[in-house]
Amino acid sequence: MITRISKLAMLTILIGVCTVGAMSIAASEASSSSAILEFGSNGKRNMLYDARQRPQSVLLHGRLYIVYNGDASATKNGKGNAYPMFISYDPQSRKFSKPVRIGPKSTDHHYSPIIWADESDYLHVLHGCHRTPGVHLVSSKPVAAGVIDVKWKKAPGIAQSISYPTVYRIFDDKEVMAYRVAGHTGSWTYRISEDNGKTWTGPEKDVTDLNAKGRIDWSSYRTVLPSGDGKYLHMVYADYDDYITKKTPDRLFNPRYDRIVDNEWKYNLHYVKINLQNHEVVNADGKVLKTPIDIDYSMRHCLIWNTEWRGAGIPPVIALEPKGEPTFLHILSGTDLKTHSYFYVRRENGKWLQTRICHSNHNWNGGYLVHGADGVVRAYLITGKGYLEGGYMDGRGGGSIEEWISEDKGNTWRMNRDLTPDRKRYPAWRFNHIQPVVRPNGEIVDGMLLFYGWKDGDSPTAKAFLLHE
Repeated sequence: MITRISKLAMLTILIGVCTVGAMSIAASEASSSSAILEFGSNGKRNMLYDARQRPQSVLLHGRLYIVYNGDASATKNGKGNAYPMFISYDPQSRKFSKPVRIGPKSTDHHYSPIIWADESDYLHVLHGCHRTPGVHLVSSKPVAAGVIDVKWKKAPGIAQSISYPTVYRIFDDKEVMAYRVAGHTGSWTYRISEDNGKTWTGPEKDVTDLNAKGRIDWSSYRTVLPSGDGKYLHMVYADYDDYITKKTPDRLFNPRYDRIVDNEWKYNLHYVKINLQNHEVVNADGKVLKTPIDIDYSMRHCLIWNTEWRGAGIPPVIALEPKGEPTFLHILSGTDLKTHSYFYVRRENGKWLQTRICHSNHNWNGGYLVHGADGVVRAYLITGKGYLEGGYMDGRGGGSIEEWISEDKGNTWRMNRDLTPDRKRYPAWRFNHIQPVVRPNGEIVDGMLLFYGWKDGDSPTAKAFLLHE
């Protein structure tokens, strides 16, 4: 028979267990709700862009400044008219300012803005770039601590034709902008500014121009990242036939899958390193290369992974390991064109190795890779069951967000945690384009990530999110 004292003791224990459990659940929910914050509305495809076009945030004097595509309205073609938007965020109060339109609306998702801060603390924004000069804006005065709203003025142009601009701080307090000239078959090059964006100069010859020597329509998609000292620019790219002239039925035949595909499929990985001091370009073995690099020359001297007709849409993400060597996160097709995997690519003892991490539900999912000070490699991945198919918004991937980690230099991987926003609040939503928050010098801010998400596969009703741990 249980005594009264025993009953009281059991009741006390039960209350304690329930209280602790409730506190744990509440803490978990509070942590989840406070860690992932929603901002922006009515975004369209590439509301926040993939790694070809960065950065879209900068942490300056303790305040975060972000740009994105938003305030879209539906159009007959389904793409939507969106505006380049600006918003700021206080990490202390965890509150956003009111979003502001900083340019005219457009149906072109490539017009998504980027932002950076120069050495004198002026903020710069570039938007409207897709085979165009774009619009270069600069803050009317240096941005001091605590500034919430920023007034903009027109800044000098950078180049006549810019697509996929990416800006980084480099050596001697300069900025580099890497971009594609003209359309798909255009060359890839860069410009450097020594005077806070007033003037820009570049190399005599562009870095790559894959169809330069008669290989009609051969094109590439690239990603870049500067070295730790800012004296070099790492560049990785995939190649493909853009198929815009002299079309014949067999040009896009893929022998691996025994069928004709479309020009969405980019193949192989090529790598070069650019010396930003003297414009010299070398391959992974340090061989000085002739520029611009065409496809045949690239296959002989720059190829680091022959994917044997396995393809992807999105180019790789670059991260630097502790010694400064580049590593890559890449998606690649598998047994068929609707089966894909993420791979971690790195060089060991002179050989390029590829390790599968996990399944990807689309060939355009935009992930993020980083090497931690603790020696752990972290990959933030878009995942999902099967293959994502749908409307305009789903056409560039999307799914859940997972953090995968490797504690043995990329040889093995495990899923560490699910970072998908609350599924009760965002049921059936897809998310994409995870990207870091950076400081003006390009240093990554720990505990902050940006991404965007949507539910309707056809309408421009996406929202942007900040993961702030």
